[in-house]
Amino acid sequence: MFSPHSFLPRMGLPGVIFALALTTVATALDNGLMRTPPMGWLAWERYRCDIDCDNDPKNCISEVLFRDMADRLAEDGWRELGYDYINIDDCWSSRKRDEQGRLQPDPKRFPGGIPKLARYVHDRGLKLGIYGDLGTHTCMGYPGTTLDKIDTDAQTFADWGIDMLKLDGCYSNATEQEKGYPLMSKALNATGRPIGYSCSWPAYQGGLPPKVNYTQLGSICNLWRNYGDIQDSWDSVLNIVDWFSNHQDILQPVAGPGRWNDPDMLLIGDFGLSVDQSRSQMALWAIMAAPLFMSNDLRTLNSEARTILQNKGVIAINQDKMGVQGRRILKEKYGIEVYWRPLSNAASALVFFSRRTDMPYRYTTSLGKLNYTAASYQVYDVFSEKVMPRLSDTTDFTISINPSGVVMWYIIPPALLGQSQMGGGEYPNFRRKYRVSQRGGVGLPFSL
Repeated sequence: MFSPHSFLPRMGLPGVIFALALTTVATALDNGLMRTPPMGWLAWERYRCDIDCDNDPKNCISEVLFRDMADRLAEDGWRELGYDYINIDDCWSSRKRDEQGRLQPDPKRFPGGIPKLARYVHDRGLKLGIYGDLGTHTCMGYPGTTLDKIDTDAQTFADWGIDMLKLDGCYSNATEQEKGYPLMSKALNATGRPIGYSCSWPAYQGGLPPKVNYTQLGSICNLWRNYGDIQDSWDSVLNIVDWFSNHQDILQPVAGPGRWNDPDMLLIGDFGLSVDQSRSQMALWAIMAAPLFMSNDLRTLNSEARTILQNKGVIAINQDKMGVQGRRILKEKYGIEVYWRPLSNAASALVFFSRRTDMPYRYTTSLGKLNYTAASYQVYDVFSEKVMPRLSDTTDFTISINPSGVVMWYIIPPALLGQSQMGGGEYPNFRRKYRVSQRGGVGLPFSL
C-alpha cells in the first residue's frame, strides 16, 4: 500500500506486511528486553543540567525530582499505560570517582545514593534508567566511562539496581566508540542483571552506512539515537521527522522487537508545541515505532497534554507486538503527507499529516488509492476517539487536517470484523481477537 514511487510493488495489504516483515531481519540484542518500544520519562530536555538546588530545589537534578516523577507515573495512570521507566540523564554524578574508582552520585543532590532511589522507583512498579558517556567526560563535563572503566561501571550500575543505561559519546573518538559500545553490551550482560541498553553511537557517526553498521547495532543495543538532540520547538520536530523519512529505506528494516530507532524525547507538555503539533509528534513517533520517553513536568502537566500522552489508541499502535516500523508513503506537493504502519493481525495505522501553516486543509483520497486491497474496512479515529462508518476501498473520503496537525486512523481489516455475524454494531470475531491486552494492559480503546 505504498505510493507509485515506493520500492515495493502493489501487492495488497497482506503481501506488503509480509514483505516488510521479511526486511526486518537484524539480530536483536539477546537480553530479552524491550520487545516493544520502551516508554517512560526522561529528564534531559525539560531539566537539562540544572544543579542549583539551593535556588531551584523542585527542578534541579536531584533525587527529589526523580522521586516526584516516579510518584506521578505510579499514581496518575501512566504506569498502567506502559510508561514505566524513570530515566536520569547527565549531571547526576559527583565530579570525581570514589576511592575504588567507581562512579558516585553527587552527595548533596542524591544524599540517599542511587540504590535507595532505585528501591523507591521499584517499590512503585517502575524501572530506573541512568546516563553514562563513553569518553573521558560526559557532555556536561562529569566523569565519563573510558575503555578501562567499562566493566567497573557496568557492575556498579547492576549493583545499584539500574534497569536501563543510556551511553552517550561525548569526548570520545570513532576508534574508542567502535571498541567501547560492544564492550559495554557484553559487560552489562555479564552482570546477570537485565539492563536495557541505549546507544548514542550512530548519532556520532552521521547515522547512516557505511559508517554505521545497523546489523551490529541490533545485536548489541536495544535502542539507539540516530540523529541530533531534539529541542523544544516545532522546527526541531520537523527536522527529525524529515531526516527519518528521507532515510526510511535504511532505517525502517533495522527496527524490530528488542532493537529500535530512537528519534529522541516527546516534548508534549513543555513550551514549544501547540496542541496540534503535540498530537502530530505523538502520532508520528507511534508510526515510527519510536521509544516514548516524555521529558516534561508531570506535576504540572495540563489536561490537553495528558490526554494526548495517555491516548490508548496511539499507545496501542506504538506498542504493537509485531514491531514493524512505519513509513511515509505519500508526500503531496501541497503540504500533506501520509504515513502508514502495518500492525498485528493484518490491521494497520494511517497518519495524515499537514505541513501547512495557513488553514485546515480538506484532503480527499480513498483507501484504494493508498493501495489497500479491495474490501470494506472499519476505521477508528484515534484522536476523536470515534468508530467511523465502514469504508470501502473504492469510496473517496475527505478529512480536514489542521495546520501542522494530524488525523490518525486505526484500520481494522475485514477478516477481523466477523462479517457473517454483523448486526446491531456487534463484531464478535473482532472482540475476541482484539480484547487481548498488550503492554501495560493496553488493548484497543474502543468497542464495536
